[in-house]
Amino acid sequence: MILVKRFSLVALAVVLAAPVAIGAGRQSQAADREAVRQAALDYVEGIYNVEPARLERSVHPDMIKRGYYRKERGADFTFAPMTREQLMTLAANWNKDKKRPIDTYPKEVVVFEVLNQTASAKVVAMWGVDYMHLAKHDGRWKILNIVWQEPPPAGTGSGQ
Repeated sequence: MILVKRFSLVALAVVLAAPVAIGAGRQSQAADREAVRQAALDYVEGIYNVEPARLERSVHPDMIKRGYYRKERGADFTFAPMTREQLMTLAANWNKDKKRPIDTYPKEVVVFEVLNQTASAKVVAMWGVDYMHLAKHDGRWKILNIVWQEPPPAGTGSGQ
């Protein structure tokens, strides 16, 4: 009888605690998703607004960016790797004179998936489309890998 009462109390405690644990898990997932979105936003806005400190907090020290662009219209794509250091230099100088019309530039962030340690996202910016892999380091989401290409030709859509 005592064993049945103890089991019943434990079962009741588990049932009552489950919604709290599930709610906390959902809040944690939502917070992580927002942190991933913010890291991607820090990346694009850090470049647009000449704020390398935003990149500093969102880009992992081992980040590498690899991309494809055309030097001339109709030419073959050129491969262009970039280190974190090169990205930081670019961010410090790209719009230094504040003459670029950044208010007219695209700035779209799409978070595809967030797990407990890794995530994937997409950024659409004036230079093209960046696909990102992020990882949680010391409690902060950091961009580890970027693969990008220049904007697709008008009328071709992103899926072609």
